[in-house]
Amino acid sequence: MFDFVNRKKRVVQVIMGLAVLPFLFWGVESYRDKGGEGYVAIVDGEEIPRREYEQALRDHHERMRAMLGANFDSAMLDTFEVRNSVLERLIQQRLLHREAISNGFIVLDSQLVKTIRDIPAFQRDNKFSKQQYEELLRSQGLNPVTFESRVRQELLLQQLLDGYSENAFAPKMVAERVQYLSEVQREISQSQITPEQFLSQVNPAEADIAAYYEKHKADFNLPERARIEYLVLSLDAVAKNETVSNEAINAYFAEHQGEFGQPEERKASHILISVPPDAPDDVKQAARDRAEGILEQVRQNPEKFAEITKENSDDPGSAAQGGDLGFFGRGVMVKSFEDKIFSMQLDEISDIVETDFGFHVIKLTAIKEGKSPGLEEVREQIEKKLKIEMVGSVFGEIAEDFSNVVYEQGDNLQAAAEKFELPIQTSDWITRSATEPAILANEKLLSAIFSEDVILNQRNTGAIEVKPDTFVSARILEHKPATVQSLMVVRDQIVEKLKKQMAEAIAVEEGKTKLARLQAGEDVDDVTWSDAKQISYMQSQGLDHETLRAIFRAETNNLPVYTGTANPSGGFNLVRISKVIEPESTDKAKLDNFTKQLQQMITQEEMSSYLAALRQRYEVKIKQDNF
Repeated sequence: MFDFVNRKKRVVQVIMGLAVLPFLFWGVESYRDKGGEGYVAIVDGEEIPRREYEQALRDHHERMRAMLGANFDSAMLDTFEVRNSVLERLIQQRLLHREAISNGFIVLDSQLVKTIRDIPAFQRDNKFSKQQYEELLRSQGLNPVTFESRVRQELLLQQLLDGYSENAFAPKMVAERVQYLSEVQREISQSQITPEQFLSQVNPAEADIAAYYEKHKADFNLPERARIEYLVLSLDAVAKNETVSNEAINAYFAEHQGEFGQPEERKASHILISVPPDAPDDVKQAARDRAEGILEQVRQNPEKFAEITKENSDDPGSAAQGGDLGFFGRGVMVKSFEDKIFSMQLDEISDIVETDFGFHVIKLTAIKEGKSPGLEEVREQIEKKLKIEMVGSVFGEIAEDFSNVVYEQGDNLQAAAEKFELPIQTSDWITRSATEPAILANEKLLSAIFSEDVILNQRNTGAIEVKPDTFVSARILEHKPATVQSLMVVRDQIVEKLKKQMAEAIAVEEGKTKLARLQAGEDVDDVTWSDAKQISYMQSQGLDHETLRAIFRAETNNLPVYTGTANPSGGFNLVRISKVIEPESTDKAKLDNFTKQLQQMITQEEMSSYLAALRQRYEVKIKQDNF
C-alpha cells in the first residue's frame, strides 16, 4: 500500500481491523477453559497467555483471508515462520509498552476522546455519534471499555515510536553519494576457475583420511532413531464423521450470504506530490501547480505513466513500482482517494485529487468484479463450518476421553483408533529433532516418544496437543540407539570431502596467481572471458556481495583493470572491468525523492536496532513446547 497510508497513525490500524476481524485480541473464548491455560512466553516477568497467542494466530489468518479472498490457502500460513512472527509481534508489543511506561509516557483522557471522536467510522453527518460508536463495537463483540483501553495503549506506543519514525535525517552530501553509488555502472567480464577442474589431480593420503575421521567423528554419528505408529485426534477429523442436513445448509446460506460474496476490488497507480495539510497556501499552490504539470505530461503520454511516476512521485512506497498500489477494496484507502478510484473507468486518468497527504494523479489499471457464489459453490464450505460448530462445544470432552483411553490401554493404539474412528498412521525413521512429518515436529511430543517409559515399556505416549485443537498419541514400533559409524563405513564420504577441499584450495591459488599476472600487465592466454555485462549495486546480475564490493572498490583510472575474489560456492572469480558508465545528472525533484526513500530506510534501520536493543534489555523467555 502506498506510503501516505503507511504514515497514518498506528491507531488507524486498530480501527481498520474492526472492518475485517470479528475480534482483535479479545472475543470468543477457546472451546475449553483448561486447554487455554498456560503461556507461550514471559516478557520481563509478564506472561503472554496461550489463549491470547492463539487468538492472534486466528486474527492473522482472518486478515490474510480477507486480503487474499479466493486465493487464500490456510496451509501456507501453518508454518513455523508465521507462528514465530505472530509471537514476535506480541513480544514487541509488551516490550514497547514496558518502555513507554518506564519513560513516563501517558495518554491524557482528552487525547483519547479526540482520537476516537475523529474516527470517520464513528461519525454521522461529520459529527461523532455515540450510538453509532456503541453499535459498531457491539457488532464486533467489543465494548467501549475494552476498545478504549486498546486505543489508549496504541496512542502510548505511538508517542514512544514517533521519535524514531519521524526524525530520520539524511544529509544532502550523503544522499548524493548514495544515489551516485546506486546508479553508477561498471561493464565487466568474468572468468570462473572452478574446483572441478582439479578434482582428478588430487588424492588424499590415508593419514589425512584417518585424521579427518578422528577430528570430525561426531559428524558421522547416527542419532537415536525410532519408527512409530500414531493417532491424530483433531477437531477437523472428528467433525468429518458428523452429518449435516440439507435443510441446515440451506438455512445457513440464506442467513449468511454476505459471508461468501467477493466484493469488487480495483487496482490503481498514482503519482503523489506531497504537501502537509497545514502548509501555507503558497506552498500548497506550488505543489498543486507541480501536480498539474505532471498531469499534463501523463495525458500527453499515458503509456509513460510508470516512467513519469518513478521520476516525480513523492511516495517512496510505490514510486519504484511505477505507482502501483495493487488490488484493494473499499474501506482501505482514504475516502476522497477511494471515492475517486471507484468512480473511474478502466485505464482512465483522474484529475488532481487532494488528500491530507498532498495531490494525486491516479490511473485505474484493473477491475475485479464482485462475485456472489451460488449455494452449490459454497455447500462444502458451509457443511464443514456447521460440522465444526457441532463438534466444537464438546471437543474438550472428546479430547479428555481420548487422553484417558490411550493412557488406560497404554500397550496399544487399536482401542483408541476404533473408538474414535481414527486411522493408525506409521512413520519412517525419525529422530529427536525430526521435522517431517510436520505433525510430529513438536518438541513435547518427540520428548515423550524418546522417553524411557515409552522405549523400554513399549507404552503409548500421552495425548499431546501439538497445535490448537490437535492431539497426537504415539508408540514405538522399532528403536535404535545412537551409534558411531566406523571409518570403513564413512571412508568414501571423507575422501570426497577432502578431495573437494583440496581442489578448492588449488582453484583459489590458481585464481590469485592469474589475477596477479593480469594486474602486472601480462597476457594470460588460458583465461576465457564471458560476454560483457553492466552491473551496479542495484542490479548485481547475480554477483555475490564480496565480488560486487571488490568490483566497486577497484581503481578505474586506467581501464581495463582486473580484480577477483574467492567464490562462495568454491573456486575463484576473475573479473575484468572495461568501462565505467556514469549516471545521468540528477534534478532536484529526483534527489529529494531519493532522499525521502533513504530517510525511510534509515528509519527502518533505527527502529530495528531499537527493538533489538529492547529485546536485550528485558528478559524474554519463550516456552517452546507450548509455542
